Amino acid sequence: MALTDKSVVATLAVKDLAAAKEFYSGVLGLTQTKETPAGVTYGTGTSALFVYESPFAGSNKATYAGWSVDDVDMEVTDLKSKGVSFQQFDIPGATWQNNVASMGPMRSAWFSDPDGNILAIDNGSS
Repeated sequence: MALTDKSVVATLAVKDLAAAKEFYSGVLGLTQTKETPAGVTYGTGTSALFVYESPFAGSNKATYAGWSVDDVDMEVTDLKSKGVSFQQFDIPGATWQNNVASMGPMRSAWFSDPDGNILAIDNGSS
């Protein structure tokens, strides 16, 4: 069995599954594809995001998951209109404008879900 032939699923811990469902479905617009006692799965592009309850939710200080988008600025504007707050980090060599970091051809923006899980959008130029 080779893992290179298998899909990977981003897995996020949350403290409140109901609040997470509202954020991932209502705010981000992801489509729920499955729900079990273990958690909720969302389809996103050709991959999946699995959200489950854990007392350790939001304890990671790095990016959990990211989406490549066609227009980072448009996505930032859209998510801000839905109440999403963006974060800025001290990234050597990055220049910031309107919550978007430019690092050469790569442009990225970061935000958190209700539990503090850090998520990102970028232009796919990594």
